Amino acid sequence: MKAEEVITNLHTKDVEKARDFFGVLGLSQTTLDLGWVTRFSSPETGASVQVVTADASAPADSQLTIKVDDVDGAYAVMQEREYEIVHPLTDEPWGIRRFFVRSPDGQVVNVAHHRV
Repeated sequence: MKAEEVITNLHTKDVEKARDFFGVLGLSQTTLDLGWVTRFSSPETGASVQVVTADASAPADSQLTIKVDDVDGAYAVMQEREYEIVHPLTDEPWGIRRFFVRSPDGQVVNVAHHRV
């Protein structure tokens, strides 16, 4: 299993206030905006953070997204090891295949792979 990218997902009630705040810190480019999830990135370095108002299809918001090269394999391993699946493996209409799993410390992790 190879992790390809890790993105922090922070809950927000106000995307515009978050945009201003993170923009001051150099994350001035909006690189994803689905209304309920927005990613602010640095045009110079690619560093980024996502803010989430409420997930569009899952029953909980995730605190972290880990993009992997084999999301089906990751799902199978998490099930085998009996980790709590919060949102089942799903092909989402915005182009990713993902599932949510709860970490041993209780964080909800979005494990995803972009479909081509």
